[in-house]
Amino acid sequence: MSIINCQLSILTMFTEEQFYQTGKRGSVEVICGSMFSGKTEELIRRLKRAQFARQKVEIFKPAIDTRYNEEGVVSHDMNSIACTPVENSGNILLLSSDIDVVGIDEAQFFDNGLIQVCNKLANQGIRVIVAGLDMDFKGNPFGPIPGLCAIAENVTKVHAICMECGQLANYSHRLIKNDKLVLLGEKEEYQPLCRTCYNRHKFCS
Repeated sequence: MSIINCQLSILTMFTEEQFYQTGKRGSVEVICGSMFSGKTEELIRRLKRAQFARQKVEIFKPAIDTRYNEEGVVSHDMNSIACTPVENSGNILLLSSDIDVVGIDEAQFFDNGLIQVCNKLANQGIRVIVAGLDMDFKGNPFGPIPGLCAIAENVTKVHAICMECGQLANYSHRLIKNDKLVLLGEKEEYQPLCRTCYNRHKFCS
């Protein structure tokens, strides 16, 4: 047996063993898209349904996200749910014992270790729901989101409406001159654009 096949066999045995121990089937769900596309709104909807079903739910977001509420996940429509801000992905593992569902908002701001964290939680029988931007303001894949999409059982791509032509938008266009990758903002700093309108701004700037 090759080393790769051996590693795959160990991973499969590990996953099956954990499944039989917990009696639960874990999974990873990703909700991604541009700014103002309803990612957080959909995350909150799924988490509140889990709470209504009396499941044990824990919700996390990066500590750097202090918009609206430091200890709450809040959508642009002001729908909210209480959460725990954490500094890095490793903290999520430490705070997720005896939980049925884990929600993670603004996942693009976490380190790439989040991919392994979500895999481990799912292998333990936990349903993991992640929301985040799939592209940064330059149109490049953002943080751990692409990797999370690869391991997820379910990926939901949501869209905003282009502020210039009214078509579906999947780009987050930055309105201010700032090359910093992580820049928290709202409608004064960003607007959603379709590919055509985004490229027009990109090539004219």
